[in-house]
Amino acid sequence: MNFTFRQLTIFLAVARHENVSRAAAELNLSQSAASAALQSLEKNYGVSLFERQGNKVQLNPVGHSLRKEAEMLYTHCQQFEQTLRQHGDLGHLKVGASFTIGNHLVVRYLADYLSHYPDADVDLDTANTPEIVSKVLNYEVDVGMIEREVQHRDLELIPWMEDELVVFCSAGHPLAQRQTLNNRDIKSARWILREPDSGARHTFDRALAELLPEINIYREFRHNEAIKSAVESGLGIGCLSQVVLQNDFRNGNLVPLKLARRNMRRRFYFALPKKRHSKASVDYWIELCRQQQ
Repeated sequence: MNFTFRQLTIFLAVARHENVSRAAAELNLSQSAASAALQSLEKNYGVSLFERQGNKVQLNPVGHSLRKEAEMLYTHCQQFEQTLRQHGDLGHLKVGASFTIGNHLVVRYLADYLSHYPDADVDLDTANTPEIVSKVLNYEVDVGMIEREVQHRDLELIPWMEDELVVFCSAGHPLAQRQTLNNRDIKSARWILREPDSGARHTFDRALAELLPEINIYREFRHNEAIKSAVESGLGIGCLSQVVLQNDFRNGNLVPLKLARRNMRRRFYFALPKKRHSKASVDYWIELCRQQQ
């Protein structure tokens, strides 16, 4: 293709005004630049498009035959550009979230996000924290939401909200009546926990570090619902985010247990690549989540 959109625009403006100076002024160009663009267009195709008489420039038969096609092409180009611009404002978003956040928190923010970006597609990818960090660093998601601090030279972490892990058992478990567990209770219980790489497990291991060699880790699951079901059936006691357990405590299916002098608090983070282009939809998502925490 031996013409440019700029040449097409100048051709139509000159055809409309029948004057190069007025066409150039409309397009904020110098007369010499507009004339050179027209001459280049004609030279590239070996045709003459105008009859020139002093300052007056009129389309010749070839120019007349091409004007309608040029106008249609110009309109299509404008529509294409508008579509491209709108696409950037639709708010399409890929969120990578650790299991607890993805299954229990992200859905809280979707309605408000979609009211701001009604035509947006929001993809949610759930996995454990290390997997989400990997997706962020590989640009597979626009923003990650993780359950603990992760150090990586190419990763930017933005603090989000605080959370607390809660130890719990079934209503019929012998420990349900004790409410507060001592070290002997902790070591004698059968624990049903998240997998070692998860954010919840990281917090649990840190809080009970000196007792870990003596703790009976009976089962490990990747999903919170599997842990709750196992605990409710009486297989052991568990430890999950308070976000996951609120409804179960209200319903009486599960019972919270306290650990004396144990810090089970943690912070959630937004994870982003350090080398990234600013994206309005990501900034809006982060701000929305922080406002509604």
